[in-house]
Amino acid sequence: MKTHHLAWAFLGLGSAVTAFAADPVTDAMTSAYAPYRAALYRTNSKSQADSEAAIAQAKQSWKVVAEQFAKAPPAPYNRDAHFAKTVAEVAAVYELAETEIKANKLPEAHNTLEKARDLMADIRRRNGVVVFSDHMNAYHAEMEAILEEAPKLASQSQGMLLVMERMGSLQYLARQLRAEAPAHLLSDSGFVSALQSLEKSLAALRETVLAQDAAKFKELLPKIKGPYSQLFLKFG
Repeated sequence: MKTHHLAWAFLGLGSAVTAFAADPVTDAMTSAYAPYRAALYRTNSKSQADSEAAIAQAKQSWKVVAEQFAKAPPAPYNRDAHFAKTVAEVAAVYELAETEIKANKLPEAHNTLEKARDLMADIRRRNGVVVFSDHMNAYHAEMEAILEEAPKLASQSQGMLLVMERMGSLQYLARQLRAEAPAHLLSDSGFVSALQSLEKSLAALRETVLAQDAAKFKELLPKIKGPYSQLFLKFG
């Protein structure tokens, strides 16, 4: 999810009524999202064979969405003039990623696949649909921004204070993950454990900021990615 989508994700999610999958298109997109997450994860794990298998499954799952709904989607997507175009754009992302994977260009394929997350989120946004994945996407966008910006801030005068200010949004979005999780996830011990790991990684990072320990902060900062990735892969 690109940072330019964060304004909607961060500001809108707090006030929007969460729309759990209640229509066939959202259900189908949600089903297709699991193999997409696997493809995104595999291209980041440097395994070409696993990435090829994952992208093939992701393509097939999205093909089902396209064949069933691209031409005549039911409500609430039936008024979206760009629905079919965006569905085709997701398919094109998968095609390009598959080509890159076959060329063993896994980092490029991973970056290419990130675009599909944006496109799927945009379909929902345009049609007033919010699912748990949107909260995960909001957290991801802010996490990536902080991973890039925080080390620079920490090196400045009063840098750790600037870092603490910057981290406030990420801590808020982490709380939203728990607050907006549907009941079936909150009753899943695997989800609860994964979410707790994410929360603990942020708490440990916060302790380094409170201690004004810039060196420890820079050491722990990259480690917040792992818990998020595990949560995203299984439940995002």
